[in-house]
Amino acid sequence: MSKPNFKQRFRYYFENTMSSGPKGVIKWLGIASLIVVVVLGAAIYLFGIKGSPDDNEGLGFIEGAWQILMSTLDQGAMAADYGWEFRAVRFIATLASLFLLSILIGTISSGIDAKIEELKKGKSKVLETNHTLILGWSDKIFTIINEIIEANSNQKRARIVILADRNKEELDDEIRQNVPNTKTTKIITRSGSPLSARDIAVVNPNKARSIIVLTEDDQYADTNTIKSVLAITNNQNRKKGQYHIVAELKDDINLEAANLVANDEAVYIQSSDLISRMIAQTCRQSGLSIVYNNLMQFEGDEIYFSHEPSLNGSTYKDALHKYDKSSVMGIVNKENKILINPPMDYIIQDSDQIIAISEDDDTVILSSSLPESFYLESIQRAPEQAAQSENTLILGWNEKGFGIIRELDNYVVKGSNVHVVSDDLQLATSIKALNNELSQQISFQHGNINDRQTLVDLKPESYDHIIVLSSFDLDIQQSDARTLICLLHLRSISEKVNKDFAIVSEMRDQQNKELGVVAKADDFIVSEDLLSLMIAQISENKFLKNVYDVLFESEGSEIYLRPANQYVKAETKINFHTILESAAQRNETAIGYRRSSEARDPDTNFGIYINPSKKETLTLSNDDYIIVLAED
Repeated sequence: MSKPNFKQRFRYYFENTMSSGPKGVIKWLGIASLIVVVVLGAAIYLFGIKGSPDDNEGLGFIEGAWQILMSTLDQGAMAADYGWEFRAVRFIATLASLFLLSILIGTISSGIDAKIEELKKGKSKVLETNHTLILGWSDKIFTIINEIIEANSNQKRARIVILADRNKEELDDEIRQNVPNTKTTKIITRSGSPLSARDIAVVNPNKARSIIVLTEDDQYADTNTIKSVLAITNNQNRKKGQYHIVAELKDDINLEAANLVANDEAVYIQSSDLISRMIAQTCRQSGLSIVYNNLMQFEGDEIYFSHEPSLNGSTYKDALHKYDKSSVMGIVNKENKILINPPMDYIIQDSDQIIAISEDDDTVILSSSLPESFYLESIQRAPEQAAQSENTLILGWNEKGFGIIRELDNYVVKGSNVHVVSDDLQLATSIKALNNELSQQISFQHGNINDRQTLVDLKPESYDHIIVLSSFDLDIQQSDARTLICLLHLRSISEKVNKDFAIVSEMRDQQNKELGVVAKADDFIVSEDLLSLMIAQISENKFLKNVYDVLFESEGSEIYLRPANQYVKAETKINFHTILESAAQRNETAIGYRRSSEARDPDTNFGIYINPSKKETLTLSNDDYIIVLAED
């Protein structure tokens, strides 16, 4: 190759400095201005141009250059110039300065605009500490934000920091639109990739009190979750202590890989498995989903842990009656094992913690006095009915269906049946194959759940439980519209045959749940909302994950809604201490009750009363229920 000439070298240097940004442009403008001043100053000197009538020999180079420099700085000061030669030179200098100054102003303006745009992108490092950090963006985020805001309402300077791969202005606009009242919490957003350790460092994860990892609902969700957790826990600049990370996993087969990168610092919520269990439990007990919703919301009463040394040596049964404003539901022993509804004669140790349902953590306090009366004369123990086979109808299908059927198998007796109706013919073989591994009899029918005649022919009145599942092949609104149409048909059939159906419906949008109330379904499972509530709760207290694991397991104690007349006499004066005592005699823990007369009324929380006043008198009917923690 031939050696580059001067022109090529100059052009290369010029392009490199110009591409360096505003600094390079200003540098060349300065050089151009200097050249103009020197050249025109030299012209004045060489041609002997005079600057005034008294100037006999003309201006020197220095004076001429100074006059040109003044012309470039003050283009309007030419009225007093003497002689057309001097005016011509000054005019040239003025034109050059206008041209160069225009470029300079444009460059500075562009630089300022670029800096403002850079600031809008949210790239500066977050200096907050003890904040809740959310990595990623999904439909769950607004429920999570609202719950954390509610949890932080008693704090003066709470912070939520969000890092998402979106434009910062877009993030801020959506948050303002969906979270109008942030109360005492400030929300800070940054634009960046939740998969990048460098971008995550901007939001100060080492100083965060908890980290929530969210991903879009797609085929790469679990992979992205694992990568985000890995970027935190295996970062060379990580903190010495442990992180508190909460993340969702879609597929159970990814749990082992996720745990490998977690280093015991991440709590994973297996969403599909969780919702499947909840639907299976709820379809057999009307109102159970409302109970779960109440326990998982920061508004109202939720689950707290409390160490109470004065209970040392007391039995679990004694502890049930020693709290006015809280409902005891279990114990955490010294091995950190969760004991939900332990034996009534369990002796509380000094190292144990009480698990209680209460309005806030500072309301889990012992009563100043023991209850005055239990109304023992109202306690009765009606015989329980023997378990019978159950028939379940599942209308529609999604990936949770297999989990629901398997979970139902843990509760129903042999001889029970599940009938699935879906417009997906490919399901027939895999659904019927379940007959080889389950005690229930599983059958499949191809059909359209929005076709009234199909539903009439199914004779829904002959089933004990009906489950309507959402379609994830449609968008959210179309899927919920399909579910609502099915529910309306079922309501019409119910009225025609004069029989109420026990229906549990899965919804994808919380707002559509209000429309569904018209269809008189017993319960609505809004998957995304329930997961969001759980994520928010665990982000505040990671040990709650262990409580939820126990509650949703088919083994051990779970939440049941059982007829009130199995515990107390109907239409007699009682208080909740009486209900606690009656349930304790059955080795069960009562945490609330449900009035059936209010089961369709959203204004009364559908008749669900969790952690009620223990001293207030009440009466229950034969149609009401006691909410208890018990073994099946």
